[in-house]
Amino acid sequence: MDSDDLNRHRPGHPGSTRAAPLAGWTTRRWLVVGTAVALALLLGLVLCGSWIFARSTTINNRLVDRSSPALIASVRLEGALVDQETGIRGYGMTARPEFLQPYRDGLLRQQAAERQLRELGAGDTEALGDLAEVRRLADRWRSRIAEPVAASAAPVALAQQRAEEGKALFDPLRTALSGQQRHLEEQRASARADLLDARALRNWTFAAIALVILALAGSVVVALRRGVTNHLDRLSDDVRAVAAGDFDHPVAGSGPADLRLLASDIEAMRARLAAELLHREAATAELAAQAAELGRSNAELEQFAYVASHDLQEPLRKVASFCQLLERRYSDQLDDRARQYIDFAVDGANRMQGLISDLLAFSRVGRLLADQSTVDLEDVYDRTLYALSESIEESGAVITHDPLPSVEGDRTQLGMLFQNLITNAVKFRDPQRPPKIHVGARGTDGEWEFAVEDNGIGIAPEFAERVFVVFQRLHTREQYSGNGIGLALCKKIVEYHGGTITLDPHHTPGARLVFTLPKSS
Repeated sequence: MDSDDLNRHRPGHPGSTRAAPLAGWTTRRWLVVGTAVALALLLGLVLCGSWIFARSTTINNRLVDRSSPALIASVRLEGALVDQETGIRGYGMTARPEFLQPYRDGLLRQQAAERQLRELGAGDTEALGDLAEVRRLADRWRSRIAEPVAASAAPVALAQQRAEEGKALFDPLRTALSGQQRHLEEQRASARADLLDARALRNWTFAAIALVILALAGSVVVALRRGVTNHLDRLSDDVRAVAAGDFDHPVAGSGPADLRLLASDIEAMRARLAAELLHREAATAELAAQAAELGRSNAELEQFAYVASHDLQEPLRKVASFCQLLERRYSDQLDDRARQYIDFAVDGANRMQGLISDLLAFSRVGRLLADQSTVDLEDVYDRTLYALSESIEESGAVITHDPLPSVEGDRTQLGMLFQNLITNAVKFRDPQRPPKIHVGARGTDGEWEFAVEDNGIGIAPEFAERVFVVFQRLHTREQYSGNGIGLALCKKIVEYHGGTITLDPHHTPGARLVFTLPKSS
């Protein structure tokens, strides 16, 4: 693949454009249309079921609220008329007034039954006609037989006289009552038959609704399987093949338009990734070549370090030694100016030796293979104080510390770190007060925070960054000795161990240097 092809596949390049929309229905459109059809069908079934349920309820209400109560009221009406006839017949036979009570009670019950039948038969001409016929015949019997006998002073004689007529008038009433009850029975049976038919239709309809719902559910599953999930499975197989490392495997699209568009986008992304992979492989090869060159350069630097530590320092030692020998052997022939010149030469050679040693120590931090191990900082602290005991005793410094932990690192470099920080605290003391130095330590999330603070002359906040730069001195060599490399070396050691070092600008009097080191895993 050439550079033009590579650039065309990179994001943001004019040739790297999104695939044009594809023709055909999308998954969303299929789902919307399918859902709308299913809902319409379900709505139709629900409306049909609601109508059937309402019809069944109406028939049941007619049976419960009209047909059965009407039949019961007709039976009560018959019983009330029979009680009237029995009471009048008994009164006509015995003339005893207590026989009129059943007649009067039956009359009241007749009136109540007639009212109920009129209410239940409202709108039913046949039922109202039967009721009117019963009422007409009952009124005729009562006007011709019951009321005259009940009002007569000689009820026995009148009852005997009208016995045949009474029978002839009451028998048609019985026949009318039987016809009324037969009609009501027929209406009740018809209502029961309608109710059974409605229930059967309701059951069949609900069964059909259930079958249709199951069919819809099955159709949805099949449609989703054939129209979506099968295509997604094929797309997933292609994507997994690419994810497994086969970047030349094409990603083919099928099914609805949006799935095909998605597959097209993934295919374009795969092509870009393949191009980027080729570019990365080329860059990796270039980096490997650079790493090899850097290794060769480091080897040359190591050789230079060896030369600087031996071959360069040896002439300096000879210059200093021969100048001192010249001074001792020809001291009686040298004036004061000559001795001063010799002192300058010796001092310059010694300072050059110290500068070269410090530069070597600075350059070796993080470059040479360090001996990583668990370092007890309490032991490092004690060894540091022992090494600096002479200068500490001369300055009268009081040094205290918190309990120090163990960390992972290089013992020698961590010793150099503590020695440089404590040496600076002792060196830059304030002559107006006895030096006090404290080494603090506290644990935080995943690291240890250390602080070396003193009450010396301090460092101005504007020099908080400058003091960590190589050869940056804040005082003249006559005021304080040194090469200006100590804090730069400390910073390099701390950063090599994965920490940071800063100057606390708010600490006063004196200086407070804070550095962090990772906790042991």
